Amino acid sequence: QVQLVESGGGLVQPGGSLRLSCAASGSIFSIRTVGWYRQAPGKERELVAGIVSGGSTNYADSVKGRFTISRDNAKNTAYLQMNSLNPEDTAVYYCYAEIRSSGSLRYKGFWGQGTQVTVSS
Repeated sequence: QVQLVESGGGLVQPGGSLRLSCAASGSIFSIRTVGWYRQAPGKERELVAGIVSGGSTNYADSVKGRFTISRDNAKNTAYLQMNSLNPEDTAVYYCYAEIRSSGSLRYKGFWGQGTQVTVSS
C-alpha cells in the first residue's frame, strides 16, 4: 500500500519561509512526476510546482522566484521550499505523485492528506 505524507506546514509571518516535505512509503518501484498543489478557502485546487523524474521543474507564475521544488529519489521524498511568503499563499498544500508500485506495470496517482500553511502577522 503506497502512502504520501506531507509535513512542514504551519503559521508564518509575511516574508517568512517554510519547507514542506512529502514522503512516499510502501512498495514503491519508481516515482515519476511529483507535484505540489494548494487549495485556499473558496477556491479551486491549483498546481503550485511540479518536478519530473529527470529533474525538470515548472511553477505557477504566482510563485516563480519564491518557491523551489526538489526531490530526493533515494529517500522517495519531495520538498517545497517556500520563501517570501505572503498572505495570498495561505492554503492547504497537497502533494501528488505518480507512482509505480512493486509488481505493477502501470503508474497510479496518489494524493497526500494535505498540510495547512497560514501566512499572517
